Amino acid sequence: MLFFNENSTAAEHTFTSGVPLFSLIEAYSDTIDTAAWLLLLILFELETYVINDRWLTTRVKLWLLLIRSVSYVFIIYSLYGYLSRYINILAADPIVIADTCALIGTDYTTIVTLNDYVPITQELCQELNQYNLIQMRDTLIIGSTTDYNIVKNLAMVDVINASTWLLIVVILEVDVFLKTHHAALSLLKKLTHCIKIALYCTLLVCAIYWGIDGDFLDFWDAFLWLIAFVFIEMNLFEWQQELEQAKTRQEP
Repeated sequence: MLFFNENSTAAEHTFTSGVPLFSLIEAYSDTIDTAAWLLLLILFELETYVINDRWLTTRVKLWLLLIRSVSYVFIIYSLYGYLSRYINILAADPIVIADTCALIGTDYTTIVTLNDYVPITQELCQELNQYNLIQMRDTLIIGSTTDYNIVKNLAMVDVINASTWLLIVVILEVDVFLKTHHAALSLLKKLTHCIKIALYCTLLVCAIYWGIDGDFLDFWDAFLWLIAFVFIEMNLFEWQQELEQAKTRQEP
């Protein structure tokens, strides 16, 4: 809900004529992405921890895979939304305004941070008069080049973060497969483990960057997702142990 409110407020400024249907993913990428990830997290938790192995029949696995596939569609779609937003933010031009205080009371807004644009006030206009300004193309959003560069970097971090998470779930899918086909694939398991460490480190860097130049909501969300997937990794480890123990009991 917090992301929906944030996206809705930002869309009022970035899509002044209303959000076209084909731009919904760009306007609400955070909301759609979070909902899809929440569903995917629940599914991973069900398969790796909640559902007993003897209940994981072929039919159940197919249903879980089908629902996960729907989540992946929206996650990939959200990545496209982040990329589209980043490209649109890159479309900005220098602008010369003799006195930005003349814009007070108009529809012009100024950049605070990504997805946060506020009306120009007396205090803000005096501050803006001291800087070189840019205007985001096809919008009434202006800001200092410093604030614009921060927003541009935050949008790029969104793309990096979403791409990294997508790679992680691909590897998690490989891990889930390897748990039941582990006989001759131990080397591949070690490789996926090393790749995941590198990817999780990338996510941690993104979270730290949001904590420095972004807002607390983005930082806290990134931190909670990292914690959540730590538990998923622990579940996978425990599942592997159970499978190995079951195999040992079956051996003569």
